[in-house]
Amino acid sequence: MAVRTAVVVGGGIAGLAAAVALDRRGWRVTVLERAPAFTDVGAGLSLWPNALHALDALGLGDAVAALGAVQTGGGVRSRGGRWLSRTRNAEVIRRFGWPLTVVHRADLVRTLADALPASALRSGCEVVKVRPDGVVAHGGRFFAADLVVGADGVRSVVRGTLPRHTGCTAWRAITPPLELDTPGAVLWGRGERIGFTALPGNRFYLFAAATAPATTAASAAAAGLRHRFAEWPDPIPRLLASVDDSDVLCHDVYDVPPLDSYVRGNAVLLGDAAHAMDPMLGQGACQALEDAVTLAVCLDGADLATALARYDRERRPRTQAVAHRAARLGAVARWRSPVATALRDLAAWSVPAGVTLRSMAPVLSWRPPRA
Repeated sequence: MAVRTAVVVGGGIAGLAAAVALDRRGWRVTVLERAPAFTDVGAGLSLWPNALHALDALGLGDAVAALGAVQTGGGVRSRGGRWLSRTRNAEVIRRFGWPLTVVHRADLVRTLADALPASALRSGCEVVKVRPDGVVAHGGRFFAADLVVGADGVRSVVRGTLPRHTGCTAWRAITPPLELDTPGAVLWGRGERIGFTALPGNRFYLFAAATAPATTAASAAAAGLRHRFAEWPDPIPRLLASVDDSDVLCHDVYDVPPLDSYVRGNAVLLGDAAHAMDPMLGQGACQALEDAVTLAVCLDGADLATALARYDRERRPRTQAVAHRAARLGAVARWRSPVATALRDLAAWSVPAGVTLRSMAPVLSWRPPRA
C-alpha cells in the first residue's frame, strides 16, 4: 500500500499535534511553519483533563505533565478579592482522570516537535495559497499531498475567511520565581479581568483581558496592563511589579465565526484556524489537541472523503459549542454595569462548587474516539 502524505500548514500546538498523530499512523508528514523556528512565545497554557487525555493518546501525556505544575486549587474572585467560586484539583482528578496542569507553551511545542522526525519540520515557509486538491504554494514552490491540514491560526490562509474582533484585548506574562502562598485565581472586575496560575520553578503565568477596541494592543502592552490593574487586590500588584516591560505580551483577541464545514476538498481545518475562541475557558489549545487526535482516528481505515466527513461531524458541533460557551462567559466576565456585575458576583458565589464542576463535565470528560 502506498504511503499516504500530508502537508500541515502551521507549526504551533495544533499543527504539531496533528503531525505527531499522523506520523504515528504511518503517514509521511511535512510541517510548514512561517516562523524561522519551531517555538512559541513566552506564555503559560492550561491543560485540562481532556487535553491530557489527547496527549496521552499521542503517547506524550506523562512527558508533558512532568513539565507542568499541577494546580492544587483555584477559582474566581471578585474585584475586591472575595472568593466567588473555588475548584479543587483533587475533585477534577477524581471526576476526569487528570489534574488541571499549567505548562509553558514553548515546552509543549518543543515536546511535540521532538516527537517528529527532523526531516518533517520545515521552518521559514510562509504558505500563500492552498488548493482543495491538496496543492500548497509557498515561496514559489509547490507541495502536493493527499491531505492538507490547516493549522495556521486565527488568520488562516487555508480557511481563507477573516476572523472577527471580540471587543477584547489580552495581556500575558511569565513572572520570575516568587514565593506566593495563595492558589491561582481569576479576578472579575468591570469590563476587565486578571488571573494567575502557578508554573514550575515558583514562576507564575499572569493573564488579563479587558473590553477595548481593535488596535489597542499596538500601544497598550506593559503600560496598559499596569495602569489597569495596579490597584487590584494582592497578589496582583506584586505579580505586576515582578514582570519586566519587555516580557509583557499584548494582543487584540479575535475569534472565528461558526463555519459551515471544517473541510474543503482534501483540506481540513483544526485548532484556531477552525474555531478560535475567547480564552476565558482555557480551552483553545485543549480543543486543538482533541482535533488532532480525532482527525488521525477518523483517517484510520477509511477513504479520505469518508474520514473527513466523520471528522467534521464529530468536531464541528463540539468545538463550536465550546467556543459559544467561552464567548458567553468571557462577555459576562467583562460586564461593566455596577448593578450587573454585583448580580453576576452574587450568582457565582451562590452556586456550589460541585455544581460548577459538573457543568464543565461536557467539556472535560472527552475521551479519544474509537477508530
